[in-house]
Amino acid sequence: FQALVALDTDRNGLRRLAPAGYAFTPMLQSLLDRDWTADEFTAAILARKRVNNIVWRFMERYDLLLTPGAATAAFPIDSEGPSEIAGRASPPGGWTPFSFLANLTGQPAASVPAGFTAAGLPAALQVIGRHQDDLGVLQAAAGVERALPWRHRWPEMLHAK
Repeated sequence: FQALVALDTDRNGLRRLAPAGYAFTPMLQSLLDRDWTADEFTAAILARKRVNNIVWRFMERYDLLLTPGAATAAFPIDSEGPSEIAGRASPPGGWTPFSFLANLTGQPAASVPAGFTAAGLPAALQVIGRHQDDLGVLQAAAGVERALPWRHRWPEMLHAK
């Protein structure tokens, strides 16, 4: 996946930003620091094609795939993610294992509020649909919002006009 991100990233453009004082996240910096080979990019593209075919066959049998939105509750905005999840060390981006599939394959997906932790932090449900079934994903997401209303939990500042 990192090879695909590196392939789709304007790495030269990002390197030109560095002297201007832009700070990159450790994960992005690692994409810039590494010398990627054409063979690594080719292997990543072929791997993505294999996964796309597996997901396509899976989704022939199901309309939707429902997963948690993230592997953990919300965390401070100024961090790349928690260093630990459920008592285990978590690498940068370790809180996003469920969005990986939709991001890799291009399946339509939506993340919708689905409840709150005991501490009051939001928890989400991810809805993944069949290839190009954006409408089905939006309809399912709207159904979740009707079944699990959350507007009454918005921060007060969002209620102001």
